[in-house]
Amino acid sequence: MKNITKKSIVFLVLFTSFFSCKDLTELNENPNGVQSDQVNPNLIMPTVLTEAAKLYVNLGYQDIAGVVQHTQKDAWSSGHNDYDWTNQSWSGYYDVLRNNNLLLERATELNFEYHQGVALVMRAFMFGLITDLWGDAPYSSALKGELGGTENITPAFDSQEAIYTGILADLEQANTLLSKPTNEYTGIVNNVDVYFNGNPAAWRRFANSLALRYFMRISTKKSDVAKAGIEKIVSDPTNYPIITTQTQDATMAFPGTSDGTAWPANTVFDASGSNYRRIKMAATLVETLQGINDPRLKIWANKVEIPLVVDATLPAGTDKIVDGKRMLSPDKVGNTVVDTDPEYVGLPTAFSALPSAYNLNPTPGQTSFNPHVSFLNDIYKQATGPLLRARLISAAEVHFILAEAALKGWSAGNAQTHYEAGVKASLNTWTVGSSYDSYIAQEKVAYKGTLAQIMEQKWIASWTTATEAWFDFRRTGLPALTAGPAAKRAVLPLRFYYMQDELNINAANATAALEKLEVTNFSQSDNKNSAWSKPWLLQGTGKPW
Repeated sequence: MKNITKKSIVFLVLFTSFFSCKDLTELNENPNGVQSDQVNPNLIMPTVLTEAAKLYVNLGYQDIAGVVQHTQKDAWSSGHNDYDWTNQSWSGYYDVLRNNNLLLERATELNFEYHQGVALVMRAFMFGLITDLWGDAPYSSALKGELGGTENITPAFDSQEAIYTGILADLEQANTLLSKPTNEYTGIVNNVDVYFNGNPAAWRRFANSLALRYFMRISTKKSDVAKAGIEKIVSDPTNYPIITTQTQDATMAFPGTSDGTAWPANTVFDASGSNYRRIKMAATLVETLQGINDPRLKIWANKVEIPLVVDATLPAGTDKIVDGKRMLSPDKVGNTVVDTDPEYVGLPTAFSALPSAYNLNPTPGQTSFNPHVSFLNDIYKQATGPLLRARLISAAEVHFILAEAALKGWSAGNAQTHYEAGVKASLNTWTVGSSYDSYIAQEKVAYKGTLAQIMEQKWIASWTTATEAWFDFRRTGLPALTAGPAAKRAVLPLRFYYMQDELNINAANATAALEKLEVTNFSQSDNKNSAWSKPWLLQGTGKPW
């Protein structure tokens, strides 16, 4: 774990200029000479918030979107489609936590309670991601020696259970620290807070909504704790306010002024367009949305540029473009499986080692341009835009959590009311709220009181935040996703691999953590350190398989 240096502080100052119209160097007389024990918390906060949000959206828009079958890639696809993962690093996550630790310590020294609350929420968010992704991890000893002390490169690993306990305690403390009116806080500079513009009440809602997320996360292993925690929050909205409408969502916009401040895989800073072009809608999501006439599909995907038409009346050998359609005689298709949907076509999950060849693509390979499969909507080519936001937690997620809690029989309100509110919040987020009445009235969407239905809608609503859908799938087995034929294993993965550097440098502690993982029939040659080994959260649950 590295120490904070003068160079790091200078970087923080420079980075904030991308996310704020105010020159943040004004907050310190001599930013180039600032010491870590003198730095103003407002110089640190923007980098903590922006880097955390970027890590989160990169998970949910990239490989984890492949795991939960929101998207697939048609080139360089093995990690995304097939779960061919190795040596996944948590260094970036701990980098954020080191800066956040400095934010918390300086805020505490200066008695900046708002900044303390923000730092506790972000500590919970980042450690939550780490333990969700890897399992046991350095926690209580992870950031020791960061402010001038001896660098600790071999921290002990805390149990996953202990980390969740610590996260919930941090969020409880944050709720208290953030409970005052704005004018009672010292040191707030609105535009360094790129989530909520310096609003303590919004951060308080974020803290309590995250607590709901983590209480539900541990609900299978610690049902009594989860039930009590959720009921406490729901029963006391004055002292435990939560996110209830999409206007309160914890999000971050992308300024789009450089590659580092832009929506990932855009075509503005990637002139070749290859990163955008390789991401396709997954057939699993496309067909689900089509089956329920979901208006979000047109927001997320483009229609196929050239639909396929297989016509038995055509002469043998026919393969030509007519009126914007590719007309094929059956002999030109043979036994190849094709999708002739005239509007939206998704890429099947891990169906082949050469997914770019799907649907008779005339240009298979790494630089393919497949006109017979739906691209993502053109908005995802942009570097910035009103819908291009990192979404850390949403009203839709909160309502689906409470719908599930109510379905369990917990005192969390009415399950149907929360289910419908979750659906409506997601539709509003994606600008199709006017379709709510007709959408919810459909037989396949109208509330039926099943966990499968709640989790399906929650899975849909997690578009671009697919990590939450993955964590829900691990806990519930829903939606009932199956791995494709080219996937590394016959089932979906459960965790990230501990990186090799940690296994080498911190061998004793990492090995002790590995020993606590439960090997499954799918761990195979990976042994303990497998994406298919079960951490504490899943052990003994029978989920997801």
